[in-house]
Amino acid sequence: MTAAEYRRFRPIYPPELFDYLSTLVVSRRLAWDCATGNGQAASAAARYFEAVIGTDASMRQVAHAPNQTGVHLAVCRAEAVSLGANTVDLTMVAQALHWFAGEDFYREVERISTDGAIIAAWSYMLANFGSPVDPVMTHFYQHVIGSYWPPERQHVLERYTTLPFPFDELTPPSFTMRAAWTLDHLLGYVGTWSAVKRARNETGIDPLPALESELREVWGEPHAARNVTWPLHLRVGRVTK
Repeated sequence: MTAAEYRRFRPIYPPELFDYLSTLVVSRRLAWDCATGNGQAASAAARYFEAVIGTDASMRQVAHAPNQTGVHLAVCRAEAVSLGANTVDLTMVAQALHWFAGEDFYREVERISTDGAIIAAWSYMLANFGSPVDPVMTHFYQHVIGSYWPPERQHVLERYTTLPFPFDELTPPSFTMRAAWTLDHLLGYVGTWSAVKRARNETGIDPLPALESELREVWGEPHAARNVTWPLHLRVGRVTK
């Protein structure tokens, strides 16, 4: 997986999510997009905040994030960000909290947050195409590459409900990502999965050609777009000091 492929093939978070988060904050001066990846959440938040800081431990990811007015990017660890104390009104963690949730990260969130600031972390699981595509994808996910997922992936399957979250937790509404994808786009997306890369490295065999063959049997016209959804699993908390 390259950072460019990640940016090209990953699904887009719904605008309604950022509308909602913007209604919770006390001030809209500064948002922090932690583990920004391709900068998608940072770019969306820039519509609402005077400035957005996007950070990631991967220099390659940051290099491929788009340049946008009001968004500033930096390479650093989630547990040690170069932001001043009591400056951040919203912390966002999109599909990444399972990598660093713990005392060091939460201590950093508390340090940089203003009183009453919001932290929002969300995740999503397998795409929903409906029958007959979903059974093929579920078999691939569970039985072909299932053993190649890192242990932290279990937190995604558990919708982040078992991760520590030491804030005054709120009950958010439901949000869903939606798209219309061709077969090639789906295969490009699956190619960004860390388990696929690990399977290639450890076995010397690329699992995607066999998956493509199975999908072509059930997809129909390969250039035809199919509707796809991903429910978001969101945890939102308020930082009080």
